[in-house]
Amino acid sequence: MKRIIIICGPTGVGKTPLAVRVAQKFNGEIVGADSMQIYRHLNIGTAKPDPEEMDLVRHHLIDCIDPKDEFDAGRYVKLADKAIQDITSRGKIPIITGGTGLYIKALLNGLFRSESICTETLSRLALELKEKGVHALYEKLSECDPKAADRIHPNDSFRVIRAIEVFQTTGNRISDYQKRHSFHDHRYESLKIGLYLEREKLYDRINQRVDMMMNKGLLNEVLSMVENGYSFNLKSMQSIGYKHMAMFIQKKIDLPEAINLLKRDTRRYAKRQFTWFNKDKDIAWYNPLEINGIEKLIKDFLT
Repeated sequence: MKRIIIICGPTGVGKTPLAVRVAQKFNGEIVGADSMQIYRHLNIGTAKPDPEEMDLVRHHLIDCIDPKDEFDAGRYVKLADKAIQDITSRGKIPIITGGTGLYIKALLNGLFRSESICTETLSRLALELKEKGVHALYEKLSECDPKAADRIHPNDSFRVIRAIEVFQTTGNRISDYQKRHSFHDHRYESLKIGLYLEREKLYDRINQRVDMMMNKGLLNEVLSMVENGYSFNLKSMQSIGYKHMAMFIQKKIDLPEAINLLKRDTRRYAKRQFTWFNKDKDIAWYNPLEINGIEKLIKDFLT
């Protein structure tokens, strides 16, 4: 079984600098596990590794998908498996780095795939999508399977329709299927390292990072995306940071309010990430400054 190192934790905690250091010290390459950094052009708002960090260590699954394309955990696993095979074939260590917990869990355990597909139901729901829009279908999903609705983005029409189709075809909720079957035996031998900071310190870093993003030109990045034909309705453009700038561009709120909402929503996102990862009892938690302890743990894992 292939061995991989996982570096996870909430946004803004310092995963990228640690991953680069670990990759350099232990002959590794980084595989991104971030649902937004995977997209091209979305650079500032997703806090992608800077060019210097990218030059120091080879990165995979960052900046490789067009923002107009649909992307999910299943597709991520296929690409990550391919990257891991490539890295290990060259005698290097894959270092999975990111804050998208579902991607990491799917990579380690696989995902449930229901074989029950009713084309008639799908066609009817597709027509309903065209006539009423995705938000009407999302409300329907919230009624029949609220747990699935909590996990699916309101603009992700493919997954919304799929979840409704499973319920209408089988009478069972897709969330129940996933609870019973979605995660299986480990697909890789892994060492999981989680990074944490005291809440106030993390929130201060998040606020400062948002200010830095604005200074780097986040607003201009979003304007450029729109000028190049990327709609505000795209799933990728509904992510944190981009949707806030979109609200300002569309004159729904002023810029100071957009920035304050961006800081608030990023803090809330960090809290949700920590809650997700904290459920995993296999994660060894470290402050990012505890370099010696982290490196000893990795050395023991690899020997």
